[in-house]
Amino acid sequence: MLKLPITEIFSSIQGEGPYVGVRQIFLRLPKCNLICPYCDTETTIPPEFRIETVPGSHQFNVMENPVPIDKLLEVLQIYDFSQHHSLSVTGGEPLLWSNELMVLFPLIKQKGLKIYLETNGTLPEQLLHVLPMVDVISMDIKLPFNGQTFWDVHESFLRYSHQKEVFVKIVVHVETTLNDLREARDLVARVDPSIVTILQPVTTTQGVNTPNPYQLLEWQSLFLQKLINVRVIPQTHIIMGQL
Repeated sequence: MLKLPITEIFSSIQGEGPYVGVRQIFLRLPKCNLICPYCDTETTIPPEFRIETVPGSHQFNVMENPVPIDKLLEVLQIYDFSQHHSLSVTGGEPLLWSNELMVLFPLIKQKGLKIYLETNGTLPEQLLHVLPMVDVISMDIKLPFNGQTFWDVHESFLRYSHQKEVFVKIVVHVETTLNDLREARDLVARVDPSIVTILQPVTTTQGVNTPNPYQLLEWQSLFLQKLINVRVIPQTHIIMGQL
């Protein structure tokens, strides 16, 4: 049986995007192919992963990494699947583990739980491996940083994702440029102007600061020139003190 390294498992409230407020089981996986300047998530593979014993308690048990996928399925079922909208598979970048997810996802689906994939939208070939089993895709559009741009790979990824329910999330900060936002807007518009697009103001970290209210309203107006459904939603789980 394949083994999958884990960072943490917990049950909580989705705090980002159009599914804010729904209850999910979160499966956080390590490693990422990007190093975003505002990232606040540990991506190294720990020797042990943690699992919250009582939701909201911040009390954790630890288990050895990596874990066999059949054992992982048992671990996930300490939470009542019937009370959860979906399994949120997040990271890091979960598609780095697409071979392992191809084994895990059918087992989850057999238990009647939906798959909600949170991804940076830069690994379209790996997406195709798991796409038939995914229900909802939360796709980041990464604006350029450190001389890196992702427009072409993002467009390919979004076109593949459009076979399923997908929404786009764009993290913005006080120094985000109108040119980058226009590029992102036009990318979404080329695929489908009705795709839900979330402008997510960064939670201030590592010297990257939250945009001011004027900027957010101006940027939303810019996107609404070509897109139908554009929302500004911060990281509400942080406001609520949730994991």
